[in-house]
Amino acid sequence: MGDTNANEREEGTALLPRFDKEGLVTAIVVDSTSLEPLMLAHMNAEALERTLQTGEAHFWSRSRSKLWHKGATSGNVLKVEEIRIDCDQDALWVSVAIEGHGAACHTGRKSCFYRRLVSDESGARLEPTGDAPLFDPKDVYDK
Repeated sequence: MGDTNANEREEGTALLPRFDKEGLVTAIVVDSTSLEPLMLAHMNAEALERTLQTGEAHFWSRSRSKLWHKGATSGNVLKVEEIRIDCDQDALWVSVAIEGHGAACHTGRKSCFYRRLVSDESGARLEPTGDAPLFDPKDVYDK
């Protein structure tokens, strides 16, 4: 006998997020216009609920162990345009428009993915993509 819950998750219309053992689901955040990846974060049930209620991205900060309204400090609020969920409902794809400076990364850059991994005969290293900061994090976070 098959798992009806799995069938409901994969084919149904009910939101049945599969949170991990820490109560989190992964969220891939992309720019709503370019579909460029901006960041990867995690949501717990409260963060997902607040995101759906407010239309602004909320996450669970694993490093600070608290709910995090993205952009509350920097002004770079992520306005949610669309949320999709993967086939087994354990990952979210969150399409956003960035307010403020237009930066999703705490380093001041638009995207957290501002370095590429390159590998050659000397080994693997990180190479900047050339994405310059859009604001100085010291001016925003060190107040």
